[in-house]
Amino acid sequence: MTDFINQLAFGWYPYLAVTVLVVGSILRFDANPYSWRSQSSQFLRRKQMAWGSNLFHLGILVLLGGHFVGMLTPIGVFDAAGISHGFKQTAAMVVGGIAGVAAWIGCSLLLHRRLFDKRIRMSSSFGDIMVLVLLWVQITLGVLTTYWTLDHLDGSEMVKFMSWANGILRLDPGAPDNIKDVAMIYKLHIVLGLTLFLVTPFTRLVHVWSAPIWFLMRPGYQIVRSRKRRGVPAGAPVAKDFRG
Repeated sequence: MTDFINQLAFGWYPYLAVTVLVVGSILRFDANPYSWRSQSSQFLRRKQMAWGSNLFHLGILVLLGGHFVGMLTPIGVFDAAGISHGFKQTAAMVVGGIAGVAAWIGCSLLLHRRLFDKRIRMSSSFGDIMVLVLLWVQITLGVLTTYWTLDHLDGSEMVKFMSWANGILRLDPGAPDNIKDVAMIYKLHIVLGLTLFLVTPFTRLVHVWSAPIWFLMRPGYQIVRSRKRRGVPAGAPVAKDFRG
């Protein structure tokens, strides 16, 4: 039974989560593109928003980049570059630890704001709160793994996770065996991370796919308001060339 659960969680579930993430996001964008937004509540209360949002997004971007590069890069690439597993593990722990604490503080501020501000809570859906709770738990688990990582500064545990992730990419059915014996907190962290992939197309998390690059290539003119302009009534729109 243990082997079956391990295979289910780390052999089959990753493919299900990624498939739903990609296909679900495409279908949502096709069916309801105007829902593709973060649905910010900043206009209801700016307090805590700036610090919380900036700390969370900065920290989470560093964590995501580190996880994808560290986990998905073939082990042979690091070996060829002369980067030892111990150095990689220590660097990941230090940089990831700082980013994790920043993201945790930011997420805590955002969650507190959404739960304890009456207006924001009333305007929040179940999905809005659920996503923040899941993110908070996920970041908390990630920060707590530092304690277990201190016992494996030689990078041996990280090699197991890299072997698993690379095995998943290669469609290797034996990939789950690489992390069969790691600490439970690591397994919970992975499963919850995959679950966040799974729910992304159905929540505000879908805006992670968005990037304002098309704004820079926008054709035409932008209508802006001029405060002072002779012969033009105050507040009248004036066309100015802000072509991207």
